[in-house]
Amino acid sequence: MAGARNPMRPILGGTVRCLGEWLNRLAAIGPSDRRARRFGRFGQGTCLSWPTGYVFGERWIHLGENTLVGSHVTLSAGMVPGQQMVTDPVVRIGDRCLIGRGSAIVGHLSIEVGDDVFTGMNVYVTDQNHGYEDVDQPIGIQVPSEEPVSIGAGSWIGSGVVILPGAQLGEHVVVAANSVVRGEVPSYSMVAGVPARVVRRYEAGEWRRVDRP
Repeated sequence: MAGARNPMRPILGGTVRCLGEWLNRLAAIGPSDRRARRFGRFGQGTCLSWPTGYVFGERWIHLGENTLVGSHVTLSAGMVPGQQMVTDPVVRIGDRCLIGRGSAIVGHLSIEVGDDVFTGMNVYVTDQNHGYEDVDQPIGIQVPSEEPVSIGAGSWIGSGVVILPGAQLGEHVVVAANSVVRGEVPSYSMVAGVPARVVRRYEAGEWRRVDRP
């Protein structure tokens, strides 16, 4: 309570907050920064917010123009820094995208994020899964499987969504928060659940609910 009665506290607190905001803007990575040169492509107007998450394999990551990657976002191509990849790019994020804070896009083969895709916070996208077929071996050391992932232009991915290997989302898809997506999702549809299922489709000029059997 003594701190609350200190008449200088609001002034000092405001100064610290302003300084922190200024430092965050200064530390953000833009196309003219040396760190941006590590990427296979880093478009004009694109920004990686500070503090950044774990980022490696930049050589195989392409970022479009005017895209904002939130703070604490993991972007990776490969399993460890310095790994040589067989595809290029491994991760491609289009123009005018927004990747929400705390999300992770972890690519090993191919993850394509179309233009104008927005995500909420803590979204996880990967194109690799652990193998588990050999019950005599720990799952963590078995050979993983990889399937390309794509997210169509203009889509919205809600907070907490997990997008699994092989997921193919069409254009203008809405994914409800905390859903787990696998397989194909048609364009102009809304999916929800674990696993995610189509709950609405845009047909004849309006969004219509899809009744489940």
